[in-house]
Amino acid sequence: MEIHVRHLKALLVRSLLVIAMIVAGLGAGAAGVQAAVPNLWGFALVDTTSGVPTTAHQAGSWPPGFTVQVSPGGTGQVYVKFPQIGVPNGGVVHVTAVSPYAEWCQIQKWGQSGPDEIVAVQCYKYGGGPVWARFSIVFSHSTGTLPPPQAFGYVFWDGGAIVSHHNSAGATNTVTPTGTGEWLVDLPGLGSSGYAGNIQVTAVDAQQPARCKVAKWGAGPGVQQIVVRCHDKADKPLKTGWTLTYHRERAVTGAAIPPKNFAYTFDNQPTVAGPYAPIPSGVNYNSQGAVNTIQSAGPGLRLVRFPKVGVLPDHVQVTAYGPGPEYCNLLAPWGTGGGDAIVRDVACYKGTGRVDQPSMVTYLSAR
Repeated sequence: MEIHVRHLKALLVRSLLVIAMIVAGLGAGAAGVQAAVPNLWGFALVDTTSGVPTTAHQAGSWPPGFTVQVSPGGTGQVYVKFPQIGVPNGGVVHVTAVSPYAEWCQIQKWGQSGPDEIVAVQCYKYGGGPVWARFSIVFSHSTGTLPPPQAFGYVFWDGGAIVSHHNSAGATNTVTPTGTGEWLVDLPGLGSSGYAGNIQVTAVDAQQPARCKVAKWGAGPGVQQIVVRCHDKADKPLKTGWTLTYHRERAVTGAAIPPKNFAYTFDNQPTVAGPYAPIPSGVNYNSQGAVNTIQSAGPGLRLVRFPKVGVLPDHVQVTAYGPGPEYCNLLAPWGTGGGDAIVRDVACYKGTGRVDQPSMVTYLSAR
């Protein structure tokens, strides 16, 4: 039975890809318009500058037999190829540095190359020097609607306009600049009566070091309102591009066929030694009904445990929360075993020093 199910899933993936290529052949829609192509997604933990990254932490909606490939560019720059899931326009990308140092990674650009999706990633150490660092990366392109309370939406802002977006309520996302390096994002129709869901934000800039984060979050029945703030290498507010994804009771990939195992949490009490379960429960979701917990692993270090959802291949992203220039990465690759996924640790920084900082963490398995 298991083999039969896998065969059916493989056929479904092939069918979706065929449809994607047909639609691509008809021409791409205008920027900012949700193109009529199927949901596509892929993720990887990039632990090499050339070849195939670890297969334990990569998966996607491509047919069997394909893998993620990476190739080096300049210092600290890596090109990531997601096979067979290229789309003419749109989608969203997030990246998180995996490093024991005060480093971050950002997106430079991404786009279709033949049947593939290519993403250029650049990593920096604090102060702006380019540096090689491992990183986790996820790409997705979504269409269609979801029944509440599930919700999913994303925005790619290029510094002056929305380039691509999606809203699972069928509404139109908006972005309003509110100051240098600050934007108010409205996701209408994705509202909730209380705080629920998870947010990931990544800087997009091909010219200079940039870091972006969630500065503020307002949840209401009709809309999610999120303030994005970005900073340069010297912690000054920066006008730049960025991506944002909001997901509620849905994996960060937002795929049409969601995995059975995913979870997310909001470390909104980073000074609590723990282990503790963040509240309200809507920000601490686990698809298997278990309770995610967070505890201190030292100054600026937080151990996050996602019980009962840990199944390889899998993926983690983290985003810092708060108005200042603090930022977060992953100290080391997460561990998966015994049904649990353990992030050891989320590391947050102000300058080069570790600080206790709120953060949002999201986990998903491909299964």
